Amino acid sequence: MFIKMFIGGIMPLCVPIKDLRNTAAFDEMVSNSPSPVIVTKNGYDRFVCIKSSEFNQWEQAETRARLLERIMISERERTEGLHSDAFETTESLRAKYGL
Repeated sequence: MFIKMFIGGIMPLCVPIKDLRNTAAFDEMVSNSPSPVIVTKNGYDRFVCIKSSEFNQWEQAETRARLLERIMISERERTEGLHSDAFETTESLRAKYGL
């Protein structure tokens, strides 16, 4: 048995944890569901199941967001003059330590 909930425009499936006993049916449910499947225990969310392809897309988007954030920080540091040239820094370290 499953219950449909409306959260933020997405209709995730909510299933009790006991439904995981029938692994083939649960696998089919997750594979065919257009939204995440929320597994509950005693009426509370325990975990969320999604297709591995959707998880990979989420991971890539998360990685892209972290990279863009770092690029924005670097650009801000560059415009504020808080950066140093790699060649100049290398030369100053060589001179400082006699390398």
